[in-house]
Amino acid sequence: MRTIAWGILVAALACVSGCARPDWIEQTLVTVDVTGTWEGELLGLSPQGSGYYALQLEQQGPQVKGSILRAVRGRGPIVGTVAGDVFSFKQTNTIITGELTVSGDEMTGQISGHFGSPRTITLRRVNWSSPPSSP
Repeated sequence: MRTIAWGILVAALACVSGCARPDWIEQTLVTVDVTGTWEGELLGLSPQGSGYYALQLEQQGPQVKGSILRAVRGRGPIVGTVAGDVFSFKQTNTIITGELTVSGDEMTGQISGHFGSPRTITLRRVNWSSPPSSP
C-alpha cells in the first residue's frame, strides 16, 4: 500500500511540474517579422540627452542576425531570437542587450549595456531591407 501511495505522489508531482512550464508551442511561436531597418533614440544617455540607434535585421524563422549602429560607438554585430511578439538580442562584441515588443512597424522595450541601468527605447521600421541611414 505504501508503494502505491509513493507512486501516486511521484506521478502527481510530475504532472504538476509539467503544467507549470509554458508549452513548447508557445516558446517557438513566431508572430512577427523584424526584418529590415529600425531607427530610434535612447533618451537620457549623455549630457546631450539622447543617442541614435539603428538595427539592421534579417530574420529566418525565430533566429535573427544583423547589426546595431550607435551614434557614438559605431556599428557592431548582433544575434537574437523572436518568440511570439518579443525580439531579444545581444551585441556579440560588447555588453549591449535588449528585449523589445514588436507591434507592426514599431518596437518598444528595454536596452541594457555600458550606460548603467536599462533604458526604454522605441524603434520604428524605416525600411524592410536597406542599411540604416547615418546618424
